[in-house]
Amino acid sequence: MDDNSIFSHLPQDILHQIFTRLSLQQVVICRSVNKHLYSALSSPSFTHLLATTSPFPLLALRPPHRHHPLPPSPLLHLFDPISHKWLRFPLNFLPFPSAHPIASAAGLLYLWADSGSLDGNKSLVVCNPLALRYKTLPQLGSAWSKHGSVLVDSVDNRVIVLNELALLYYSNIKNMWLKFSSNLPAKPRSPVLINKSIIALCDVGSPWRSQWKLFICSLKSLQTSQMWNCLERCEWGDVFDILKRPRLLKGVGDVVLMIGGLKSSFSLNASCSTILILKLDLGKLEWGEAGRMPGDMFRCFQESSKFKVFGGGNRVCFSGKRVGRLALWEAGEDGKEEWRWIDGVPGNGEGLYRGFLFDARLDAEP
Repeated sequence: MDDNSIFSHLPQDILHQIFTRLSLQQVVICRSVNKHLYSALSSPSFTHLLATTSPFPLLALRPPHRHHPLPPSPLLHLFDPISHKWLRFPLNFLPFPSAHPIASAAGLLYLWADSGSLDGNKSLVVCNPLALRYKTLPQLGSAWSKHGSVLVDSVDNRVIVLNELALLYYSNIKNMWLKFSSNLPAKPRSPVLINKSIIALCDVGSPWRSQWKLFICSLKSLQTSQMWNCLERCEWGDVFDILKRPRLLKGVGDVVLMIGGLKSSFSLNASCSTILILKLDLGKLEWGEAGRMPGDMFRCFQESSKFKVFGGGNRVCFSGKRVGRLALWEAGEDGKEEWRWIDGVPGNGEGLYRGFLFDARLDAEP
């Protein structure tokens, strides 16, 4: 389209009001029409307005194995729960032999990138795949990419890498990783970063019987010798005993979600009757039920030897071996829950999909 189109004669505020009625995906397409639209739809005033008026919440899939190289033209596969469509964002603007998406916060995507060096060291890369901008954080040893959990949030683009023995905190001011020793009794499972605290599950039981405990670490206590504390209340009763292989996700606000198979009994190898979603209000320290998978949907997961959980907020996705599609739980503002299937998932052969939430934004700066 010619730059001398009707859009070039419209006042900027009118132009902005017109294009905020489009979805973010449509805006990205319109930016490629001509130079005038690209400039207008890339301005800080418009991208900020679009972020506040047109949220674009997506469910992103991780590559099947982050230690294996990606195809020559890597893609980020995402599901739009509003339009019920699958999308693809190319990642070939990143100058790395391979890049494996693992997390997201405030419109920014975090990836483990292989520099191609013989020492096997990797770097965390933060990028905006819509704006095609990226930043490389200082290198880390290969052990951190293999065994560390990456936690990110929108506060100062905070980045934490955590394992059983230590915690790395990225300092924007110093552009370096700060290392802190950990006193966790076992490997942290599905840690989440909520406000100024990290919460993780640890199995402190025996090789024959699991015993799950909840541990919390305030970011203010990183330099203390006892940075982790067990979070428990006698009023909680057997909340950790009723779920098989529980996992945590970040909920809405100060809420932690805990998801697992609901045991039919307290015996050692008890079967599960459904998949249960519990919620912990960190302000009140009270547990409640957020949802449970319908019986006809759970029967598809009963035949699977294991399942994976990802998402957060008011959306949780479930995948299982040989299920062939994703199950999605959504909670509305009125408290009502909805369960539905997501079909057409890009296959990885085994059916165990992993992922994370991605709130796409044009104005997010690495």
